[in-house]
Amino acid sequence: MVDNEKYSLALAKANLWLECNIDNNTRNEIIQLMNNPDDLIDAFYENLEFGTGGLRGIMGAGTNRMNVYVVEMATQGLCNYLTKAFPDKPKRVAIAYDSRNNSKAFAMATADVFASNGFEVHVFDDIRPTPELSYAVRKLNCVSGVMITASHNPKEYNGYKAYGYDGGQFVAPHDKNIIQEVKTIESLNDVKKGKNQHLIYTLGSAFDELYLNEVVNLSLQPDIIRAYHDMPMVYTPLHGTGVKMVPAALKKLGFTNVHLVEEQAIADGNFPTTQSPNPEERAAMTMAIEKAHAINAELVFATDPDADRVGVAVKTNDEFVLLNGNQTAAILTYYILEQWKQKNAFLGNEYIVKTIVTTELLTEMARSYGVEIYDVLTGFKYIAEIIRNNEGTKKYICGGEESYGFLVGEYVRDKDAVSACTMIAEVAAWAKSQQKTLWDIMMDIYKRYGYYRESLISITKKGSSGLDEIKQMMIRYREQSPKTIAGSQVVIVKDYLKQQATDLHTGVSTPILLPKSDVLQFVTSDGTIVSIRPSGTEPKIKFYVGMKFNFTEPINVLEHRVQEKLNQIKVDLGL
Repeated sequence: MVDNEKYSLALAKANLWLECNIDNNTRNEIIQLMNNPDDLIDAFYENLEFGTGGLRGIMGAGTNRMNVYVVEMATQGLCNYLTKAFPDKPKRVAIAYDSRNNSKAFAMATADVFASNGFEVHVFDDIRPTPELSYAVRKLNCVSGVMITASHNPKEYNGYKAYGYDGGQFVAPHDKNIIQEVKTIESLNDVKKGKNQHLIYTLGSAFDELYLNEVVNLSLQPDIIRAYHDMPMVYTPLHGTGVKMVPAALKKLGFTNVHLVEEQAIADGNFPTTQSPNPEERAAMTMAIEKAHAINAELVFATDPDADRVGVAVKTNDEFVLLNGNQTAAILTYYILEQWKQKNAFLGNEYIVKTIVTTELLTEMARSYGVEIYDVLTGFKYIAEIIRNNEGTKKYICGGEESYGFLVGEYVRDKDAVSACTMIAEVAAWAKSQQKTLWDIMMDIYKRYGYYRESLISITKKGSSGLDEIKQMMIRYREQSPKTIAGSQVVIVKDYLKQQATDLHTGVSTPILLPKSDVLQFVTSDGTIVSIRPSGTEPKIKFYVGMKFNFTEPINVLEHRVQEKLNQIKVDLGL
């Protein structure tokens, strides 16, 4: 049954759009929506929310869809905020876009609005990775930047990520202040466009070289790369932007035997060869692994459409094992810290960063090398914030998150799959110089630090009551915290909403010096950590489980123990 109140509001908003100067395709789509009240409500009743990371949604006509008009209104709000908040910064911005359908059109619309508001605009001439956009913001001394992408979402989606002058996505207070400014743009007629086209400049291959030089300069063992330059590896960009930079970076570094999955090297927003362009999923790696078997390669990479996340598969016993995000971060961190140690490069002010749901293995590594480690909330923008806050006083080495993001060095302020791919290839060459594989390096790490194993449990609560049900779950976990988890006593409860950590033995609470976030963590006496976090944008609640075992038994036996413990954790949490 149609909600008449919602329908009336949606119809009024749709008619306002029809009164504005919109293109015929959008006009016709709106007229078609008017024939179906439910579809009209879905498209127009709400506005697509400009969240703390920007916009993301299904493409189509309407205020609740990704389209050029929603993009223009968001950009106008961003322009207004930048002008007010940063009067002393250059009115200069950079814009990039990925291979998704309509990405170029959204980028050009963004450039038009910025220029019409008096901003000098630097827009890439073709698809480029998110990390190169972050680099451009810093290199060109911009006040902001925009990346048109929906990351690894399905083909129906697109998005808009806004960046600050430091090259990182906006954090507090700017993120929420921008949201409020965008909300003040209520009509398409509020948008300035069609002016100052002379302020729009193009970035091309010359700028690519600047970025690639930074990537190559990260190398810690160029001699080993020269020795094992012909190590066979397979790369797939999954129809995305990585095709522009990853092969070029590997070549510039000296690797000569890189094989592309040609069918997936074609930029295509329909992602025709894979169900999902998400390198976290094994299905996305299938074609690359098949090619690796065919050419006897030892290493496989896949990057998502905007090339900020990387999936890795490594050969062991003639089969390919997929590394999860925690394992990739651990291998890269271990290699980088070990090389810094070998080169006597530590001065005592170095640090690494991870998110609170990323493996504690990185914490153990940092301690063993005498390096400081920061824990931040989920989201790479918080890693970028730490780097900005420490500029000039401390030296950032690297940082990572469990969701397949990693960053080496400071010249980019978002996760960078391009440099991650080159560094992974370098680690593989280093392993080969010791007659080892990347999997062997992972085993060495486990032998040294223990068998750290992480798991993610994601639960969807469908229907209109889903978000309310999740809120009640969080209230229950706060009010009735478990006493034991998998037979181990809960000793610390961290509540990031209350910003306090409580020692259950002493009852003493200490402040958590991070922004408020609806996250709970239970730490047990055996080192198990369970983090609970609602999605916030969809009816999902996520449980991140971190476990540690002594590495004294074969992997298959340990994995059995992991599964047993995980099953008990689900029972103890009522899942």
